[in-house]
Amino acid sequence: MNGATLSPLWGVPFAGLLLSIAILPLVAPKLWHHHYGKVAAAWALAFLVPFAMQFGPSETVHELVHVALAEYVPFILLLTALFTVAGGIYIRGNLHGSPALNVGLLAIGAVLASLMGTTGASMLLIRPLIRANDNRQHKAHVVIFFIFIVSNVGGSLTPLGDPPLFLGFLKGVEFFWTAKHIFPETLFIVGALLALFWVIDSHFYRKEGVLPVDPTPDTERLGFDGSVNFILLLCVVGLVLMSGVWKSGVTIDVYGTPMDLQGIVRDVGLIAIVLVSLWITPSKVHDDNQFNWGPMAEVAKLFAGIFLTIVPVIAMLRAGVDGPFGAIVSAVTRPDGSPNPAMYFWATGILSSFLDNAPTYLVFFNSAGGDAALLMTTHAATLAAISAGAVFMGANSYIGNAPNLMVKAIAEDRKVRMPSFFGYMLWSSCILLPLFAIQTYIFFI
Repeated sequence: MNGATLSPLWGVPFAGLLLSIAILPLVAPKLWHHHYGKVAAAWALAFLVPFAMQFGPSETVHELVHVALAEYVPFILLLTALFTVAGGIYIRGNLHGSPALNVGLLAIGAVLASLMGTTGASMLLIRPLIRANDNRQHKAHVVIFFIFIVSNVGGSLTPLGDPPLFLGFLKGVEFFWTAKHIFPETLFIVGALLALFWVIDSHFYRKEGVLPVDPTPDTERLGFDGSVNFILLLCVVGLVLMSGVWKSGVTIDVYGTPMDLQGIVRDVGLIAIVLVSLWITPSKVHDDNQFNWGPMAEVAKLFAGIFLTIVPVIAMLRAGVDGPFGAIVSAVTRPDGSPNPAMYFWATGILSSFLDNAPTYLVFFNSAGGDAALLMTTHAATLAAISAGAVFMGANSYIGNAPNLMVKAIAEDRKVRMPSFFGYMLWSSCILLPLFAIQTYIFFI
């Protein structure tokens, strides 16, 4: 499929799905809660049926198989493994959600996000954070900043942290390159967000005055139940590293989609880890965590629609200056033909706010030349801008990164009144965008 020949109208199903995610929970919450999977499927069919009519059944099956096996299945299996393993670890003992404690948990989450992925860190810490603040009157802002810091920005230092960086690792970017080159940018954003959170949370904490009775009083010492899942978490990390380091040379072709042996081993291993975790984790741990598959099901269904409807959008972006979105690609290049890091940061970031940040990273990685050795040296500033934009600005909307939706779903399941799609974007626009503007001036100009 040549993206340069496509009409922008092919992006309507993707835009429709995004608008459905944004609007339907506001105007028809019951309809959305019970039928969001059907809505996602309807928009997927709105893309697939015209696509099959124009390009034929063979090309349609090829695209379906490619999206499923090369992109969606590995993506959802990794999320499922991290969700299951983290859900099998219960942090017992009741913490009290003071501003100091909340800042400490967010800071710990920022560090863990680059070690165990934004999904793993989010699933491990969001439940104890909500439990610590269950006697607070104002707590939506706690979850919002958790999404900013733990579900996004914190995962910027290693390929384990966020899928875009893992794709860069597979393309030849050294494992510790991002830690060396965007650590100052990460430290600036995390530090600024923690400071702002301290001010906001302290204001609400003082405003609440005498807190209501804590519904979960101290009955146990602080500790971990289901700690064997930490070993399984290390196994997940090992499988991901293995798939990037081991080059088996064995490839199986499935209807035009090559599947490397290392990828198959990784995915089978992740399935095994999910089953082992469910088998060995005591039911009491899951009950204490209020573990259920609702958040994972929502992410799986919505992202199935997103991965399908995004196909023509990514194809048009990959067409570069010759495609319908040529103006976006042209905007990241200076008049002399050299890359403009500041524009790469914003172009990658804005698209990553609404598109899947992994393919968006690849689009601009290739637009900047696609040579990892050159990008790590001569154009290091450009690669740093692409990496930072893809990871940081995933926090701009609920759909910018998969953990965002999972955290939102868990918070709402625990009766936290989270803002709507646009309400959340109001928070991100007022807090994140000014910080990104300052960061651009400091690091990328």
